[in-house]
Amino acid sequence: MSKQDVPRPTLMQLIPGMIARERTFLIILLSGFMISAATYRTPSIAAWVGFVFAGYSAIANDSIQTIGTFITSNRKTPWWWLWLFMGGIFLLTATYSFITFEGDVSYQRLASKGFETAPTEFSYLQVAAPLFLLVLTRLRMPVSTTFLLLTSFATDVSSVGKVLSKSLTGYFLAFGAAILVWMLTARLLERWMVGKPHLGWRVGQWVTSGLLWSVWLQQDAANIAVYLPRSLSVPEFLVFAGGIFLGLGLLFRMGGEKVQEIVDEKSGVVDVRAATVINFVYAIILYYFKFVSNVPMSTTWVFIGLLGGRELALALRGASERRWTFAARMIGKDVLFASIGLIVSIVLAAAVNDPFRREVFGFVGL
Repeated sequence: MSKQDVPRPTLMQLIPGMIARERTFLIILLSGFMISAATYRTPSIAAWVGFVFAGYSAIANDSIQTIGTFITSNRKTPWWWLWLFMGGIFLLTATYSFITFEGDVSYQRLASKGFETAPTEFSYLQVAAPLFLLVLTRLRMPVSTTFLLLTSFATDVSSVGKVLSKSLTGYFLAFGAAILVWMLTARLLERWMVGKPHLGWRVGQWVTSGLLWSVWLQQDAANIAVYLPRSLSVPEFLVFAGGIFLGLGLLFRMGGEKVQEIVDEKSGVVDVRAATVINFVYAIILYYFKFVSNVPMSTTWVFIGLLGGRELALALRGASERRWTFAARMIGKDVLFASIGLIVSIVLAAAVNDPFRREVFGFVGL
């Protein structure tokens, strides 16, 4: 019997195997939903439960943007070295914001209109929202944590529009910048990436990865801190910083979450030299947007714009074995997944956020 004659298994036949493979994850997920149901009516507890869920899920999904290339190009380095390096940078970055902005760990991103008031009560879906992000992460979707988490707490719909506008601007700017940079440097970089990398490249990659990680935290820490008081006390800050630090250790121990495959499939990112250039360009773009305004933005959209523009430029310049049509399909897939995440975010926000639902959909109740 030829391969063509072998019947393909149906979805119902595949489900038992999928459940068996993801049994541990499903147990953790179910436990999370049960904990959310048990705590959401007690705001003082729900805030920290939501923070724990958001802390891991946001970094796990967004890890492809910052530590994704770092993990991919350092597979032979002990995971705990990577953890201590990135964890240390996180502690320094968070501590600076805590001291400079009088207890605010979001670099004043949560001081912008619509996000400046800490929640005093929670709905079940607000606490459980990060769990939906975990599911999408498991499905390898590069979801915007900014939209999925922040829109559930926005008190002004115009603030969500500003976040969307800034994020889309970031996507097109990153896409265009990537095409320009890699169209101009593709051949030069191709000559550099021959043979074993010089030690200087390894040092440069660690430096640019640390810089990018710090700049990213200055943008996206708001997605995690949105559950908490806008000004943390010292004990609250220690819980915040310690929880994220330990969560990073788990992530590095696992070698990244499932969404890491989005980085692994791109051309040449396993090479430390390619990873260094990607990190440097991305860090510059995020640093620029840090000064545009205090409005939060989706760094996910910026990142997929950067990788998409790079992939297309490499194909057009003949510096990649892949054709430009393959690059276009990859770009389309990344945008589709990110768009699905945006739609889920809007639906979730409408389900849990009365002001958002009234202004966007024009009715109360679902």
